[in-house]
Amino acid sequence: MNLSNNTVNDIAKNAAIVTPQYDRDNTKIGIVHLGPGAFHRAHQAVYTENAMNVAGGNWGICGVSLRSATARDVLAAQDNLYTLAILDTAINYQVIGALKEVLVASEQSPQVIARLVSPDTKLVTLTITEKGYCLGADGRLDLTHDDIINDLASPSQPSSAIGYIVHALKQRKASAIEAFNVLSCDNVSGNGDKLRRAVIDYAAQIDTHLAAWIQTHVAFPNAMVDSITPKTEDYTIDSVSKAIGARDEWPIQREQFTQWVIEDNWQGARPAWDKVGVIFTSDVDGFEKAKLRLLNCLHSTLAYAGSLAGFETVFDVTNDDAFYQFICRLANDEVIGSFIPPKELDVEAYSKEIIARFLNPEIRHLLSQIAWDGSQKIQMRVLPIIADNIALGRSTKLLSLSLACWFEFICRALKESRDIVDPLAEQLINNSALRSNDCGEVVDAFLAIESIFSAELAHNSDLRSQLVNSLTALRNTTNITDINLVVEKLC
Repeated sequence: MNLSNNTVNDIAKNAAIVTPQYDRDNTKIGIVHLGPGAFHRAHQAVYTENAMNVAGGNWGICGVSLRSATARDVLAAQDNLYTLAILDTAINYQVIGALKEVLVASEQSPQVIARLVSPDTKLVTLTITEKGYCLGADGRLDLTHDDIINDLASPSQPSSAIGYIVHALKQRKASAIEAFNVLSCDNVSGNGDKLRRAVIDYAAQIDTHLAAWIQTHVAFPNAMVDSITPKTEDYTIDSVSKAIGARDEWPIQREQFTQWVIEDNWQGARPAWDKVGVIFTSDVDGFEKAKLRLLNCLHSTLAYAGSLAGFETVFDVTNDDAFYQFICRLANDEVIGSFIPPKELDVEAYSKEIIARFLNPEIRHLLSQIAWDGSQKIQMRVLPIIADNIALGRSTKLLSLSLACWFEFICRALKESRDIVDPLAEQLINNSALRSNDCGEVVDAFLAIESIFSAELAHNSDLRSQLVNSLTALRNTTNITDINLVVEKLC
C-alpha cells in the first residue's frame, strides 16, 4: 500500500512508528514556509508536528516552492504525508503530517498570495539560503538584483521571497488583518536581522508608510538551527517503505541530534515549540558562537588532521582512539573557556554531545567535503578562538596544531597537483613558498595572506613559533594516525 490518509491508521498499529496524534483533517494552516526542502521537512516541520502532538493548535504548514514542482507533485500523491527516519545506533521512524499543502509559486501565485494574506496565517518561515535575501555586499537590499528589479516593476506579481512577503503584508495592512511574524530558518548568522533589512528596504521602495508599519508590527527573530540531514537516496525510499509497511516516495532522514534556538522577541501566537525542545533566548549569538567553536572548529580540525592521516569520514576519524582523545582535549583545554556561553547552555554537556554526534555510524560525513573552502572557514571557526585565547592569556598550542593541519593539507595538495576547492585556490596555487620544505617559510607565506590573517595574528611571534613547531611536528611524524605523538612534541 502507499502512504496516505487512508493507510496511516494501519501504519499506526505498529507501536514502534509514531504517527500524528492530533486531528489532522481539522487542523488549519497557520504557517507558510518558503522553501520546503529536505532540511525544513526534517527540522522545523518535525518540531511543529511534535508541538501539535503535545498541545494541538492550528499550525498546519503550507510549503511554498518558488520554482520547483517536485515536492508538490510527489507529496500530493500521498496526501503530503512523509516519513522521518532518525539515524542512530537504532533507527526510529515517524510519519509527519504537519505539512498539509505544497504550492509552486511560479505556477500558483494567486493561491500563494491568498494563503499568505489569510487571517489564519500567523507565521511565515523560510529556508531559502542567504542568496534568497537578495542582499548586496553592504548588507542592504540589492536593487540591481534581477528578481528585485522585476518585482518592483510589478509588485503584485512577485517572484522573490522578499516580494511575496512584502506584497502579502501590504494587503494585510490594507485589509486591517494582523501582520504575521517572519522567521528565517537558514543557517546564516544574524538571519533575522538580514531578512528584516531586506524586507524593509524593499517595502520602502513601494511605500514608506508600509515600511514603517512593518517595522512596528512584524517580528524577525534571529534563529540558529542544527541537525545533519543526509540526502534521500533510492535505498532510503526502499528501506523506509519496508519499515513502515507502506510505500513512501519521499521520506527524509536526519541524525538524532537536533537544535533550534530562537530569539525571544516574539509578537503574537506561535506553536508550542518550547514544549518540544526549542530554546527561546535573548542570546542567539552566544549559541551561534558555541556552535562555531565546538561543532565547527572540531569538524574542521578533524577534516584536515584526519585527511592527512588517511581517514575518509568524520565517524572513521573520531572512532580512532588517538583522534578522539585529541579533539576531546582540544575542546576541554582550549575551546571551552574561550567564550562566555549563554545561560541556557551547559557547555560541557554540549561539547560531549557534539563529539558523540561524530560517532554516529549511520551518518557518512566526508572529511573531503568539510575541508572545502578552508580559507573562509578557519576565519570563523579557528582564528577567533586563537585571538580570544591570546587576549585571555590561555593556551593556543592545540589550536595552532589545528591551523597547521590546514597549512599542511594545502601544501600536500599543491605538491601532489591535486585540486584545491577554495575561493583562494588560485592565490594558493601561485604561491611558490607553499611548496617549500622550510616550515618557517611556509608559515610566513600563510600568515602574509591579509584576507585571512589580521595584522595582530600575523605579527604575533608566539603564534608563529607555535605554528612552525606544529608544522614541523606534523612533517617529522611518520604516522600521523597517532596524533598523540604530534601532541606530545608540542605540549
